[in-house]
Amino acid sequence: MADINIVTAKWRLVEVGRIVLFTHGPFKGRLAAVVEIIDHKRILVDGPSKGELPPVPRQSVALQNIILTPLVLRKLPRAAGRAAVAKVWEKDGVDEKWEKSAWAQKRKQRERRGTLSDFERFKVMRLKKLTRFETRKAHAKVRASEKS
Repeated sequence: MADINIVTAKWRLVEVGRIVLFTHGPFKGRLAAVVEIIDHKRILVDGPSKGELPPVPRQSVALQNIILTPLVLRKLPRAAGRAAVAKVWEKDGVDEKWEKSAWAQKRKQRERRGTLSDFERFKVMRLKKLTRFETRKAHAKVRASEKS
């Protein structure tokens, strides 16, 4: 018989310990960890983050109001208490990992650009044009040296 190699998909599964990002409601843009799966549409989350915003209290949340992130707290038991979640959260350095992620940096950049004035947006556009010009000039120089 032929050897069959089964590879699982790289989906973000709803699992205990998965870090989620709120998309709607009073906690929009904040992180929390899945503590328990209630049913196929709701989960129990707890967010002990130490950012500038207060932590997310333990609550039931609909899956339609969150996004699953690639971050997971691996050793979090089901229905863990607030202290246990905070301990694993700190040990894994979730806040630091999130701040370093490209996703968080893009969100921060989008937020920063949303607060720009018209003149500041104009300056950003001019800087982008300048860098694009310099990049094309450097590429053209490399291509010209390759031809000769």
